[in-house]
Amino acid sequence: MSAAQAQAPLAFVYDRCASRNARSRRELDMRLTGCHAYTDRMGWVLAGGLWRDFGADALAPRRPALAALAEAMQAEAARRPVLCLVHDWGRLATDDTHRFVLQQRIVSAGGWTATTFGESDVHTARAVLMGRQQ
Repeated sequence: MSAAQAQAPLAFVYDRCASRNARSRRELDMRLTGCHAYTDRMGWVLAGGLWRDFGADALAPRRPALAALAEAMQAEAARRPVLCLVHDWGRLATDDTHRFVLQQRIVSAGGWTATTFGESDVHTARAVLMGRQQ
């Protein structure tokens, strides 16, 4: 790993897919490809693996894959900046309150959340951790 890569944020890609049909899976693959391309454009380092919740887990308040992502992120946060990258905010949750709770989990793990549309809570991460909405 180069010195520049050691300081570049480590991006953990997350998505969810409630439906099990082929069209939804193709859309999921397209979003993940977009996340990888965005990571490259930003000069971030892609964390190994993909974190995806499927079916009922994709809609539940507790997301097993997102919990595993936060755990892996927390393990890296002491060494370098870390973030959870999603295609858009809806990939976390369509409900703003639920999304806020999930963003708090990411902040508590030492990171921030960003979208492939250039949106980020990096500047408000401290406020999120303190329980104040954006």
